[in-house]
Amino acid sequence: MESDCRIPVACCRPRFLLLHALFWGLVSLRVFGAALLNEEKTAAVKPVATPCWLMEEFVVVDECVPCSDFHSKTQFACKQTGYVERINCTKSSREDYKSCRSASMEEHLFWKFEAATMALTAFFAALVVVRQRQLDRRASEKVRRQIESI
Repeated sequence: MESDCRIPVACCRPRFLLLHALFWGLVSLRVFGAALLNEEKTAAVKPVATPCWLMEEFVVVDECVPCSDFHSKTQFACKQTGYVERINCTKSSREDYKSCRSASMEEHLFWKFEAATMALTAFFAALVVVRQRQLDRRASEKVRRQIESI
């Protein structure tokens, strides 16, 4: 019994194979070239000192507060969430800022999510009702035509 799974003859022509090899060669060159350029860029970037709160224990001095306009542009911790807390590292006794997520921000995001899901629910429920009416109309029309043909 022969298999139905055959490679078409057009795929084995030399011109076709050459074009595919050229295409995939350019794609791989683009990918590997980008990876090599990325390695060169990362080697040129100077290493950033790790914050003390990643390496040691810390105590929160000020609770999570929103950043000011000036701090949100200058401090890296403010750029992440827009909220920051001041901490004191215990071993090095260094004072630093740590990005945090405030309860009010989380609540706001939760209600935005709830509103979006409710809106999508209402939209798709309306879509189902419209589609069901359309299908009922088609079925009624089909039954009417069948009865008329008798």
